[in-house]
Amino acid sequence: GYFYSRWNKCIHSSHDLSDIVFIDNYIFNKDVFIQFNSTVGEFVGYTELGVFNARKWNSDSGRLQSERAQVDICKHNAEAYQRVVADKS
Repeated sequence: GYFYSRWNKCIHSSHDLSDIVFIDNYIFNKDVFIQFNSTVGEFVGYTELGVFNARKWNSDSGRLQSERAQVDICKHNAEAYQRVVADKS
């Protein structure tokens, strides 16, 4: 069979969240074929299909704007987590 999944994550190591990064992976049969990384600011393809989709998705300003906005959501959630959990331990 075939296996498709999409994993996204927010990564940071500083307490002030100045280094927060949003990563959105598209995975087919356990291999990432396309990825959005907020540091890069656009989609990057790792396979023939991924390169094709990256080119198409990067030309869609609405889609890019939506992905780039995820960093703000990451930051908001990380700040809430720090207030509620991390700062109390």
